[in-house]
Amino acid sequence: MVILETLSSLGGWAWVVVGVVLLALELVVPGGVLVWLGVAGIVTGLASLFQPIGLPFQFLLFGGLSLVLIAGWLRYQKGRTVPTDRPYLNRRADQLMGQVATLDEAIVNGSGRLGLGDTIWRIAGPDLPAGHRVRIIGAEGATLRVEPVDAG
Repeated sequence: MVILETLSSLGGWAWVVVGVVLLALELVVPGGVLVWLGVAGIVTGLASLFQPIGLPFQFLLFGGLSLVLIAGWLRYQKGRTVPTDRPYLNRRADQLMGQVATLDEAIVNGSGRLGLGDTIWRIAGPDLPAGHRVRIIGAEGATLRVEPVDAG
């Protein structure tokens, strides 16, 4: 109860100080949530300085603002994609889609191997002799799916 009495005696300045402390904590513990809690604290403090409101309503205002600000930020971030110059960095098989290569070994019983660059890939597709050209059409894990390329 001493804490609540202290908060009541300090009025809106307590909320402003709490908000600034939360903003400072965001610098130490980054994550994006403490920023919005700090903003909600500062807004609550300013509201209670300019319009005298009771302590229960101050907590309600702080909680409601916090939820609205965090939900709004998460919704904004969800629709945002960060452009990259290397979209296939950790998806090597996706880099190979559409490439045409020549079989080093025959595809037998629907599986075989294909050398691309410095990697030997497992491949799946129709039975074909060595030397036949194939196009990579998909990937299932580390296995590339291929189809024959027509000579025409």
